[in-house]
Amino acid sequence: MEKTESLVEHKPPGTTLEPQRFPINERYVKLIVVSTNQFRQHSQNELIQAGVKHEQCSEETQTRLEHIFPNRLFRWNSHSQCVPQAVMVSGVPGIGKTTLLQKFVNEWVTGKHYQRFAFVFFFSFRYLNRLGEVSLTEMILQQYPHLESQIENILQNPEIILFIFDGLDESIHHINFRLSNLSNQKQKTDCGEIVVSLVRQSLLKGCSVLMTSRPMRLASVDTGVFQRIAEIMGFLHEDKRIYFKNFFGNDELSEKAFHYVQENDTLYTFCYIPSYCWIICTVLSMCFRAQPTNADQVMISLPKTVTQLFVTFVSNILANHHQNKDGGPTARELLASIGWMAEHGVMNHMIVFDERHLESFSVRNDEHLFSCFMLESGQPPDVDYTFLHLKLQDFFAALAHFMNYDPDRLQETLDKAESYNDGRAEIFLRFLCGLSDSSTRSMLKSHVGELPTQASRHIINWIQRKITQQRPNEYARERRELLNGFYYLHESRNKKLVSQCIGSKKHDFSVVPLSPLDCSIQSFILQACKETEEVNLSSCNIQCEGLKKLIPALQNIKSLR
Repeated sequence: MEKTESLVEHKPPGTTLEPQRFPINERYVKLIVVSTNQFRQHSQNELIQAGVKHEQCSEETQTRLEHIFPNRLFRWNSHSQCVPQAVMVSGVPGIGKTTLLQKFVNEWVTGKHYQRFAFVFFFSFRYLNRLGEVSLTEMILQQYPHLESQIENILQNPEIILFIFDGLDESIHHINFRLSNLSNQKQKTDCGEIVVSLVRQSLLKGCSVLMTSRPMRLASVDTGVFQRIAEIMGFLHEDKRIYFKNFFGNDELSEKAFHYVQENDTLYTFCYIPSYCWIICTVLSMCFRAQPTNADQVMISLPKTVTQLFVTFVSNILANHHQNKDGGPTARELLASIGWMAEHGVMNHMIVFDERHLESFSVRNDEHLFSCFMLESGQPPDVDYTFLHLKLQDFFAALAHFMNYDPDRLQETLDKAESYNDGRAEIFLRFLCGLSDSSTRSMLKSHVGELPTQASRHIINWIQRKITQQRPNEYARERRELLNGFYYLHESRNKKLVSQCIGSKKHDFSVVPLSPLDCSIQSFILQACKETEEVNLSSCNIQCEGLKKLIPALQNIKSLR
């Protein structure tokens, strides 16, 4: 109960305030969870892909999709025609998987549901990564040593035991749900085999297992062994409003902030993710604090793009940070070294780092500034580090190329990023394009010095080449790639570049489903071009909200299909 009764909210970075704790029942905002079995490799970044799915989910929740309340995860499942014993909960980073599990355990321990379980054993894969070969008994006792005298008796009744494993995507063990014959609870092996054996019921037959993972990891494992797979879709509209209200604790400010974000599609789209809501509320509260009286000044200073959001976030932290006077690294040096480590992570699907990575990229972790951007977990010598926010990793990866511009290195990175067909570098590329805008970069100048314009020119040339090389094509995938190019242009805020790249030529996006955000981006591009010959949006499944976004641009189009 002590571990789960409070939700801890990160301290505002760059301040000396302690992390804030709130009673979980007062602060928890419900997350929409739906049944799914769709895990396949996507060509889009998983956050972007989930955003598209979230918009569809918002439409369908009341109709086709089965909405699963967390207290019903182990109830009868009509799809598998059984009461599930192994349940997988999927969701993109920051969507609230760990928080959902905390709420789940809290409601079990306070007697609200799942009273058929007498024991709940909670493990994170990050913790299991640190264990060598162990037996099931040893694995439990390492986490719950006070059960040593009773563990034999407890394991006699598997039906009353629930194992929770959080973060399959962070596991370093080989996990193959098709294979495992482990049946002896005292036999030593690696933790991955123990987990698989519990799920497959060859070990402790009758026990129940609840697991979480990012969708990307599930695309490469056999999920057929789970009798229920659910996906957290995050916040629906009203839940986002509640989150803003809880964060600001002031109705007038929360409504002002929420209204601003709602009017800005690029910021609003990712608000289905709780951790993104946190970062945007943090930035807006910083802006309101900086200009408390001048409303016009506040509105001008508010971020317009995702890149500007993160530039504002980082520059506020740097403004609060006092430079180290004892010869330690400057903010610029520290951010550059963190940035190269971040880039390595982006390109290699890595979000958890350890001391070896810090050493390899010369990252100093003894600085106050380091702890503003990185979260630390575990005890020495097994300490892990993750970025405060997943997108912050992409942002620092892009920023490093502006702080230490090397034309060959940047071009090599751009080529590599384009070669991945799973979209892992998509958000990183958008940040590179966003930082090509001089007014966006200028917010960092007083903290990290001049950022070279050569890097900006390099990126602008890359955007030009990328878009002008793309020809109208019968395949929807190529059309989607051109739309990605529109996102790069939008993030760059460079209307002259839009005019040069797009001009007045025809656009064919037929048969590409367009979300409201896609329509908003299209509208920005079409308004920047004074006149467009023809735009084909037939069979794009555009919703009413998307049509509203397109209206301002229609007068610039000669022929619209």
